[in-house]
Amino acid sequence: MVITHHGGQCFKVTFGDLTLVFDPISKNATLPAVRFGADIALVSRDHPDMNGIEEVTYGEKKPFAITGPGEYERQGVVIHGFLSKSKYGLGKGEEEAVNTIYSVQLEDMTLVHLGALADNELSHEARESIDEIDVLFVPIGGDGVLSPAKAHELAVSLEPKIIVPMHWSRIGMSEGTQGIGVPKSLEAFLKEAGNGNEKVDKLTLKKKDLVGRDGSIIVVTQ
Repeated sequence: MVITHHGGQCFKVTFGDLTLVFDPISKNATLPAVRFGADIALVSRDHPDMNGIEEVTYGEKKPFAITGPGEYERQGVVIHGFLSKSKYGLGKGEEEAVNTIYSVQLEDMTLVHLGALADNELSHEARESIDEIDVLFVPIGGDGVLSPAKAHELAVSLEPKIIVPMHWSRIGMSEGTQGIGVPKSLEAFLKEAGNGNEKVDKLTLKKKDLVGRDGSIIVVTQ
């Protein structure tokens, strides 16, 4: 399995001939849109920064799109979506928005992507259903999603093998401030953790690589 980061909350996961993407970035987003083909696309929040299904419809690939809670199975991949809340990118008069937490089982590993989560706690259903987490993608940017401190607190409580911070790379910022404020959230998150971290341009994983891991923080750069 190879995991690459494409900005914001967008991660591409490839294994064999299959490509899965979390929160593909669409046109009119605060980040550059992605452009590659995917077999499965998961959207946690209906917002241009995360709902670019068309951008991962490319060449011969037209993704099986999942945009909300439920149970799904596609090409041997088992996916569970759990209802939660976000306050990211709200429109006028909105107080909260639907966010979907995804648990994905593939290659004998469990990936959990928290989306644009604002809740400090997971629902009872999610807690009961999500067992051992191998890789946890957690938003850390504040401004409608978890703050660095709350993100670290929740991540540790879920006891994943590996923690991958997301929602720190310019997402949600106006053009004039991109690249100034958001990286500080990554710095704050790593300081909160305080126990070292790794930075990689892509994360290549096999089940055996998880042996001995206990909340290891890996920053997947763009």
